[in-house]
Amino acid sequence: MARWEGNTRGRLERAALDLFTEQGYDRTTVAEIARRAGLTERSFYRWYTDKREALFGGGQELEELLVAAVAEVPEGTAPLDTLLRAFTKAPEVFRPREFLRARAAVIAASPPLRERELIKTASMSAALKKALENRGHPPASARLATDAAMAVVRVAGERWAADESADYETLLRAAERELRAIVCP
Repeated sequence: MARWEGNTRGRLERAALDLFTEQGYDRTTVAEIARRAGLTERSFYRWYTDKREALFGGGQELEELLVAAVAEVPEGTAPLDTLLRAFTKAPEVFRPREFLRARAAVIAASPPLRERELIKTASMSAALKKALENRGHPPASARLATDAAMAVVRVAGERWAADESADYETLLRAAERELRAIVCP
């Protein structure tokens, strides 16, 4: 096995995505993912607890980046504005758009992966709500801002992944304007 090659995590993610796309999530084994990546099954488990995590491993990195970015926003900034400023940092850890489009298709086709996506999203929402509360925002305000920001980010992210030439921050601001127009016509 070519274990000395770099980017182990990236190779495992790519191998998992390719196999899930080719033969489906349910018919893919950890052994196949490891083999496709040029690694051993044991190496796979050093990085991930199960095969689902090969598609969701970057979520923790994004969550940590966003929580840190919330802390950097100037004090006195409204909770929704704080989160949207933090989300402008997200492209620093995004996977390539082609990968994200394929990943979305695989997740949409698999109930266990859709469930994991919801769990990861809920975890990120809870961490961001807590980050707002740590800044002194009341829990109810933090919850509303987090839910609204997550909706904006979901729309902007889908548009960004679909358009190779699109700028993420521009799409984020456009989705924010759409939300504000709906809420405060």
